[in-house]
Amino acid sequence: MSESRKIIEIPAYRAVGMKWDGAYSEISSLKQMIQTMSERVQDIPQALNPHLQLGLSYHLRPDGFIHYSVYEVEREAEIPEGMIEFNMPRQTYVKVHHHKGKDIGLTYAHIREWFKTSPYVPYREKGVTYFDELPIKHEHYPKDRDINDPHFHILIPIVKKSRL
Repeated sequence: MSESRKIIEIPAYRAVGMKWDGAYSEISSLKQMIQTMSERVQDIPQALNPHLQLGLSYHLRPDGFIHYSVYEVEREAEIPEGMIEFNMPRQTYVKVHHHKGKDIGLTYAHIREWFKTSPYVPYREKGVTYFDELPIKHEHYPKDRDINDPHFHILIPIVKKSRL
């Protein structure tokens, strides 16, 4: 994989934002929701890092996925109207940087390739049916990104193969 990657652990955190549950054919409405959320960060006074928007995707449907566009918040932060709360447990991830001007599909293809020879597998919650070989995808978007050709970090929750 040509992208730089590292294994990191992120402590448990609480986030607030908006939820999208849609089909791949409705992806334009997802992009609109992400843009709306980036504008509504001002409605979250207790955002810990208002310059880092989190996109948390879960492939729980065969024709699409569920996406949470959120910002990490203080534990006691209130949930603004029209938003949801999302609690993320401590997790280990493989972190890859996606560069502006590159094909996102190729970046994800490199991640899939890396799993073939790595000592890790993508994390899957027990008892949950997923519809993608990378079932959970977290993306961290800096505020200064180009919305049409962004640079960002991709984080895939992982577990060691021996822990299965």
